[in-house]
Amino acid sequence: MRKCLVLTVFIAFLMTASSETVLKLGSLSPAGSPWDKHLREISEEWLKITEGNFNMKIYSGGTVGDEIDMIRKLRVGQLDAAGLTGVGLSRIVKEIMAIQMPRKIETNEELFHVLGKMKEYFEKKFEKEGFKIIVWTHIGWVHFFSKKPVVYPDDLKKLKLWVWEGDANELQSWKEQGFNPIPLPSTEIMTSLQSGMTEALATSPLNAASYQWFGLANNMCAMRWAPFIGAVIFSKRAWDRIPQKYKDKMMEAATSIGQRMQDEIYKTDDEAVKTMLQYGLKINEVPPAAVTDWNRQVNIGFSKLVGVNFEKEALDLVDKYLNESRNKK
Repeated sequence: MRKCLVLTVFIAFLMTASSETVLKLGSLSPAGSPWDKHLREISEEWLKITEGNFNMKIYSGGTVGDEIDMIRKLRVGQLDAAGLTGVGLSRIVKEIMAIQMPRKIETNEELFHVLGKMKEYFEKKFEKEGFKIIVWTHIGWVHFFSKKPVVYPDDLKKLKLWVWEGDANELQSWKEQGFNPIPLPSTEIMTSLQSGMTEALATSPLNAASYQWFGLANNMCAMRWAPFIGAVIFSKRAWDRIPQKYKDKMMEAATSIGQRMQDEIYKTDDEAVKTMLQYGLKINEVPPAAVTDWNRQVNIGFSKLVGVNFEKEALDLVDKYLNESRNKK
């Protein structure tokens, strides 16, 4: 009788242990970064909400590949979720490019107003592609980091510019404008800077500091090039495995943690600039005449992507809500 009782308890333990479902999430964010820290906080909170039934395992620092790799793995079921930048998101829904067009949105307030108005528009498109947006975030502002100072467009044209691989139209746009783009996975940025294969890149200060890219590209163009957004996404296949009774609380927790993450990202981004300045970063100011040249360059080149890479409707909506935001001031 005692043996039967022990066996029953042991079987019950095994059944309980085996009931946990592991959800695999990939991210480029380095371990310990604000993005990574709060992803783990979401994971811990979700484990409580789902009564220990769903555990999110996070593969940070690009250990499961670049964002293109992660998207492919999401589609075939090797990953359940991913923390993606706007570049990765735009590989699923091209219209994301409209909100990240260079030299268009200029302030945090403008970005959050436009994104707030367009969330539903974007999320419906992701659902059609088989993905669920869990939380949006603003990763920071993209600046040019380079081995030599970049102030005017012609300064950047003299350098080998790292760009995200995977978008032939965008690559062609850079080339037609006279730039020298080198498409590579983001996981190869450091080695390409070390070898001289690339000499410049566009990224946020926090990324430049976190990955130590500024050690080789120690000039930062002061001009904001574009907003750098991101999101946590799940494949519909994985999201549908989670019982409906948990989902509202899971989304509430993710939204709350995402807001704290946003606040910390802004704070850490500012601190990153101060720290990099102590270690040799040079910030190159951009006079009004140079800004005019950059804006003209954007109008010449990147405007060609509208209607080719993504629907004009998306950019029209961005313009509508951007004007709405500016008219409030």
